[in-house]
Amino acid sequence: MTVTGSVTVLVTGATGTTGGRTTARLVAAGHRVKAAGRRGTPLPGAEPVVFDWYDPATFGTALTGADAVYLVPPVGDPDPAAVMLPFLRQARAAGVRRAVLLSSSAIPEGGPAAGAVHRALPGLFEQWAVLRPSWFMQNFTGAHAHADSIRERGVIQTAAGAGRVGFVDADDIAAVAAHALTDDRAPGTDLILTGPEALDHDGIAAIVSQVTGRPVTHHRLTYDGMRDRLTALMPPEFATMLADMDRAIAEGAEDRTTDAVQRLTGRPPRDFRTVAERELSPHRKPAPSGHEE
Repeated sequence: MTVTGSVTVLVTGATGTTGGRTTARLVAAGHRVKAAGRRGTPLPGAEPVVFDWYDPATFGTALTGADAVYLVPPVGDPDPAAVMLPFLRQARAAGVRRAVLLSSSAIPEGGPAAGAVHRALPGLFEQWAVLRPSWFMQNFTGAHAHADSIRERGVIQTAAGAGRVGFVDADDIAAVAAHALTDDRAPGTDLILTGPEALDHDGIAAIVSQVTGRPVTHHRLTYDGMRDRLTALMPPEFATMLADMDRAIAEGAEDRTTDAVQRLTGRPPRDFRTVAERELSPHRKPAPSGHEE
């Protein structure tokens, strides 16, 4: 696998879980990074850029000089294509040659949310990739609702039942993103990213308990109970989509592992115990959440 010379990459959601990690990797490799976010937050070695998916006036400055763009859809929007596709057409016209989209293992090409952007990407860019990671391991270690409930009450609440998931480390997602953005050729396909093993939430709770020395249990909710709980926190359409994903997990949709991290980075993905030991140490600050900006 070969890597191009220095390129300029626009990273949207640059303060988010994978955006921040991808930015750090690109900077360390000597690439110029335009770190885009609503507040233009400075990140080490990167150029801060004010960018808002819902404000097209911010698009031009963000795109100026960019060779490639890492696309993190706006969080909580059930139809991100409505704002992302106009941006992508402007990006192509501005000379951006490569786009890498962060989607989800649960969302196929043409599916809901980022699925419509996935479908459009090959027609807009000759060089492209869609990253479809499984659920983030950081959901249990950072500022995600699961991590909050672990810290506050020692519980994980899902409607996933005994369904298993190939949880993936956000650092591994960022490593794949950096390769997809800078290798001589982009993958030109979608990549389902997982860790090395599939675990159910009982198994996650057991590992967190062992690593932290505090008891953690998995509370199994019904589909309706999960949907209603989420609806109190977010728009109903998005809450229903997340509850549907839990139901799909319970039915076995995420019970898989892939070799995509190994193929793109040259090393195996990290397992959950390793990540838990790294990020749940009492001497560490909480890791970023499993959501992007």
